[in-house]
Amino acid sequence: MAASEPGLPASCSRHSRRLADEVTVVRVSETAERIFNELLSHPRRLEIARHRIRATVTERRIRDFSLDFFSLAGKRAIVTGGNRGLGQAYAVAMAKAGADIYIPTVANDDGTTGELIEAEGCRCEIVHADLTVAGTPADVVQGCVDALGGVDIVVNNAGIGINVDDVRDFDRSKWDPMVAVNLTAAFEMSHAVSSIFIEQGSGKIINVCSMFSFLGGQRSPAYAATKHGIAGLTKAYADELGPFGAQANGIAPGYFATELTTEARANPKYNKAVMDHVPAGEWGQVQDLMGACVFLASRAADYVNGHVLAVDGGYLVR
Repeated sequence: MAASEPGLPASCSRHSRRLADEVTVVRVSETAERIFNELLSHPRRLEIARHRIRATVTERRIRDFSLDFFSLAGKRAIVTGGNRGLGQAYAVAMAKAGADIYIPTVANDDGTTGELIEAEGCRCEIVHADLTVAGTPADVVQGCVDALGGVDIVVNNAGIGINVDDVRDFDRSKWDPMVAVNLTAAFEMSHAVSSIFIEQGSGKIINVCSMFSFLGGQRSPAYAATKHGIAGLTKAYADELGPFGAQANGIAPGYFATELTTEARANPKYNKAVMDHVPAGEWGQVQDLMGACVFLASRAADYVNGHVLAVDGGYLVR
C-alpha cells in the first residue's frame, strides 16, 4: 500500500495527488496555448518552428562518409565577378566538382572562363550586370533560375579597392563606391536568394572576406570597414538561414600572386614585409583557394556555419 501524506487519510492523499495532476495538465495546456498564440502572431517564428518540427535527428555515421560529400554534381552556383582573378578560381573549382556556373560581371570576358568551365562538362552563363544598380541582384538570381533551373550556391566575390597615400584624401567619393560593391551588393545578393534557400531547405552563401576582416590596414579605410562588415554579414545570415538548412560562411584570402599584386611583389621592401609575416614563406597561388571553396559549397560542410576560413599560409598566426 502506498504511504499517505503525513496527517492525512489515504483517500485524501490520493485525491490531492489527482487534483495536483489536473492542475499540472491545465498549466501545461495554458502554456501550450500561449506559445501557440505567440507563434501565430509571429509568422517567421512559426515558420522556423515548423521546420524544426519536420526535421528529424539523422545519425551521421562514420561508415557513410565518402568523397562524394564533396561533389557538387547537379548544383547551380552564382559567382559574382567570377570571370577573372580569384573569382575565376572559385568558378572553375566548383565546375570541376560538377556545378553549373552563372557569372554576373562588369569585367570584359575573353572567353577563357567559359572554356575552362565547359571543359569540365558543365554549363557556364556569363552576363553583364552591375550589382550596384537597384534591382540587379534580384534579376541576377532570377536569371540563374531561368538559365540553369535553380540556384544552390552564391559566392559573393565581386569587390573593388581604392587606395590613397594620405588618409585625409579618402573621402566619400572613394568610400561610397567601395561600400556599394564590397558590402551592399553582397547583402542584396544574399537577400535575393534567401527566399529560395528557405523554400528548398538548403543552400550555401560564401562571402569573400579578407585578412582585413580581422585587421586594420592603411591607405583604404573603406576596405577594412567593408571586409569587417561582410564577415559580420556572414554571421548574421548564418544565424538567420541555419534553421532552414542553409549555411553562410566566408573565405578570407591572404596575400596571393595575382595580376593585381604584381607591382607589390616587385617592391623588395613590401615583398619582404609580407613574406616575413607568412610562415609558409611564399605568396599564395589562386589554386590554393579552390579546395576551400568546394568544401564550403559542398555537403561536407553542412555543419559548418558562420565561419570565416582564412586561406593565408599562416599570416594571421604570426
